[in-house]
Amino acid sequence: MSTAYTVKVRGDMFTKAVRLAGYRSDYSTAKAMGLNRSTVSRVLSGELQPGAAFIAGALVVLEPMTFADLFEVVPKPDEPFK
Repeated sequence: MSTAYTVKVRGDMFTKAVRLAGYRSDYSTAKAMGLNRSTVSRVLSGELQPGAAFIAGALVVLEPMTFADLFEVVPKPDEPFK
């Protein structure tokens, strides 16, 4: 059986990069990324996995930060079949 992987945001580094870029709230960060504030909050809390729009938005507005600076690839937790 092969392992599945997912992307997780590096919370501390992401928050530092956001502040250094001059964003002072989840709302201002989300607006710059073209997302809803709730999406940013849910990703940062771990409630939601970052999707393509979140990752792309972060890489654009937090340039010169890289994917490796802001995110990590981790094994996906085993999920029971429903």
